[in-house]
Amino acid sequence: MSIQQIDGKRFAQMVIQGAANLSKNVKLVDALNVFPVPDGDTGTNMNLSITSGAKEVRNNVSEHIGKVGQSFAKGLLMGARGNSGVILSQLFRGFSKSIESKETITTAEFAAALEAGVDTAYKAVMKPIEGTILTVARETAKKSVGIAKKQKEFIPFMEEVLKEANASLDRTPDLLPVLKEVGVVDSGGKGLVCVYEGFLAELKGEKIADVAAAAPMKEMVKKEHHRNAQSHMSTADIEFGYCTEFMVKFEADKLAGNPFSEEQFRNDLSAYGDSLLVVADEEIVKVHIHAEHPGDVLTHGQRYGSLINMKIENMREQHSNLLFEEDAYEAPVAPVAPISKEQQEYGIITVAMGSGITDMFKSIGASVVIEGGQTMNPSTEDIVKAMEEANAKKFIILPNNGNIVMAAKQAASVVGENVIVVESKTVPQGMAALLAFNPTADLESNGAMMKEALSQVKTGQITYAVRDTQIDGVEITKDDFMGIAEGKIVATATEKLEAAKKLLEQMVTEDDEILTIIQGEDVEDVEVESLVTFVEETFEDVEVEIHKGNQPLYSYIFSIE
Repeated sequence: MSIQQIDGKRFAQMVIQGAANLSKNVKLVDALNVFPVPDGDTGTNMNLSITSGAKEVRNNVSEHIGKVGQSFAKGLLMGARGNSGVILSQLFRGFSKSIESKETITTAEFAAALEAGVDTAYKAVMKPIEGTILTVARETAKKSVGIAKKQKEFIPFMEEVLKEANASLDRTPDLLPVLKEVGVVDSGGKGLVCVYEGFLAELKGEKIADVAAAAPMKEMVKKEHHRNAQSHMSTADIEFGYCTEFMVKFEADKLAGNPFSEEQFRNDLSAYGDSLLVVADEEIVKVHIHAEHPGDVLTHGQRYGSLINMKIENMREQHSNLLFEEDAYEAPVAPVAPISKEQQEYGIITVAMGSGITDMFKSIGASVVIEGGQTMNPSTEDIVKAMEEANAKKFIILPNNGNIVMAAKQAASVVGENVIVVESKTVPQGMAALLAFNPTADLESNGAMMKEALSQVKTGQITYAVRDTQIDGVEITKDDFMGIAEGKIVATATEKLEAAKKLLEQMVTEDDEILTIIQGEDVEDVEVESLVTFVEETFEDVEVEIHKGNQPLYSYIFSIE
């Protein structure tokens, strides 16, 4: 089969097949994470990110490959989770920007787009590390340019591109010593290879089963935890009844007399409803809003260009149907009326996992706590929606996890002005930063003070190993407990209490004054009492505080000041 050019429809199917193949290999990619901790979620994050992009493509299929690329980039942008997901979104943002004006592309143009994607991704990462997904993307893109000069047929071209991607992936342990020590290749790079494999499968006419298909509603609702969120309000409580989504394709004649400002457009639309999301580039603005009079919103959008990809859904009717379906297998719960919020000066968005930790953040001033963290990194869109819920003039985001920082920054760029990200990478850092917040200070000053507070606390964690390995000279056996100090595994033991003691012996110094123990959901009170006795006998001058965090996966989180 001869394919010398690909159009939008074929590229859309390549995207869908790439997403399907990554979804199929999620567990494999997750298993390649260097640390043998139970929250290795590179594959999960990349899968959720590209699934969002593929969904956008499905909803906006076009013969024009540039338009499909734009849809893919926008879907990836809002669905990006974790560092790997954000990098993936940036790779295809640059790729899509490169082809946005083209109806079809050749192998040479595909290769050039891969290189453009690499340029965009590297700019988005503050300190790029070689031996990662960035390396695989860069080396593959560079090689693809040379391949395209000789190969005009897409199938053999993509076969050679994939061959180079795998070769680059195999070289990652030579560039990143920790990969060689543990005996794995880079997990993010493997995820990218899975996407390219899906691309090639589509070109060859091979179909990959879509394992990301939605499960039946009854399977999705976890009865043992909570009911569907829709059951906590009545249909009559819905103030803005129509979920309205559309895009405006800018037109020069309209912009000449009415220049477009994304910030002003967002402010104007906010008067029509809530749950507003606006994403714009040079040619298109995409809008999501819950409005009572969607026609007025569409009319306002037409001031800047023509309306495309419109979708309006009656949420009251949807809500009634959801309650009907749920009641078929579960008893009804009394509705709770929604609480309206007045706009606040500051909205502080933070991320936490565990009911106790969530309560702690709320008690010291967090406006919205996103449930997430280990194994469950929130997406760019999740963070944007949390800011909408907070309804404030200025925002501070505390990610509390190194794998959420990039998504937080991407959310900040989507919202625009008056947003800062304080790069907290642990729960103790997030709490220290929040305690440093001054509601009377300006945004810049608060950012500086909260950033400084991050350095005033040390973080320790106890979790269990999911496989045998050796890292940083420490022999680790599956199911043993590990002590992690500032992100580095420094101790192991067969019992969690013993691991906790070993970790604290390495972390606590004579200058430390306060040890906060955050108790995980798997830890009994009697064990905590034993640990406190150990601390009091070993570190006489250290004051101990105990909080029940109820966090999963991590038996203990230690904050040392």
